[in-house]
Amino acid sequence: MHVHVSAKRQEARIAELQAEVQKLEAQLGEGEDADKIVSRHIRLLHRYNEAKDAAQILMGKLAGHKHTTIRQVHEDFEMEDED
Repeated sequence: MHVHVSAKRQEARIAELQAEVQKLEAQLGEGEDADKIVSRHIRLLHRYNEAKDAAQILMGKLAGHKHTTIRQVHEDFEMEDED
């Protein structure tokens, strides 16, 4: 099913979308490459996850050394579940 849209409405919508693209490009930064930004973000997330995994391993070893639970170690260091 096709809906008829007037040429004026189409032009207005195109203008709105172009304005939105310009706004987003301004937020991104002129001359910035979105693919590079995404790649950098992904690399940083990998580094964060690796560091978090290493910290969890250390927390586990500390809990074993103290004969307590990982949850207790988290509480001792005032760590939230989201940390």
